[in-house]
Amino acid sequence: MELKHVEIFTDGACRGNPGPGGYGVILRYGKHEKELSGGYSNTTNNRMELLAAITGLAALNEQCRVTLYSDSSYLVNGIKKGWAKKWKANGWIKGDKKPALNADLWDKLLQLIDKHEVEIVWVKGHAGHPENERCDKLAVEAALKSAGDGTTFL
Repeated sequence: MELKHVEIFTDGACRGNPGPGGYGVILRYGKHEKELSGGYSNTTNNRMELLAAITGLAALNEQCRVTLYSDSSYLVNGIKKGWAKKWKANGWIKGDKKPALNADLWDKLLQLIDKHEVEIVWVKGHAGHPENERCDKLAVEAALKSAGDGTTFL
């Protein structure tokens, strides 16, 4: 059986780092699109980038072939270069013997990637890519809404 092909576009934003942050996601299957976003009052940009990818993959109800687009080199390199898998195998310790940041989110992302056939594609941010621009807008709006709302650190 051939898997459905879903495109997921993601972006994270943070007003200050750490500070209020948000993520934006567009899921596309054929002619169908769905937008997702959320924000946290005290977080980091990298956490929001990871959470955007997690949110997109977690929204899938069945195994799919996924092309996930991100402007985050941290996210893209962490997966494509195998950094996250190496960190996990080493108890979330990096090659420089320092703890890997965001291990909780990396672990969840790796679990979700294992459920699907995922290709990660880097796109240049703020360069006119329509879906990336839309995700950025969703992320910034979510960050601004969450500023000072008392949400705990994520």
